[in-house]
Amino acid sequence: MDHATLWAVTGLVLVSGELVTGTFCLLMLGIAAFGAALAAWLGLAFPAQTLVAAVISAIGCYGVHVYRAKNRAQQMAPIDAGNPASFESWVDAPARLARVRYRGATWDARVEGGDALEPGATLYVVAADGNTLKVAKNRPA
Repeated sequence: MDHATLWAVTGLVLVSGELVTGTFCLLMLGIAAFGAALAAWLGLAFPAQTLVAAVISAIGCYGVHVYRAKNRAQQMAPIDAGNPASFESWVDAPARLARVRYRGATWDARVEGGDALEPGATLYVVAADGNTLKVAKNRPA
């Protein structure tokens, strides 16, 4: 199989993977593979094809990054933001790590602010960072 076909198949696989993930980075990598397929079809050597793919993917992924950073304020707030959680106990008070009760389960949480908390105090979810909630004493706006 020639390089142009291999690059095109790689591009199709990457674009198909993008349909599952929705991150747009795989789309940029797929477009880069199509660019390399075009370079191969035009007769450029393999190192030049690889360079074309690298340049297109770098520009495309950087463009996605810039677009997301510019539009961060317009993105939807986290689904848990503003919901109440009940403070249970400190795991590491100086580091502001605690256990909270939220949606019927106990969660690890990072408490914002320096307020002293008693068990049963109501905190509000600001965001989720993996399995750790970010919580604060005041409800986020």
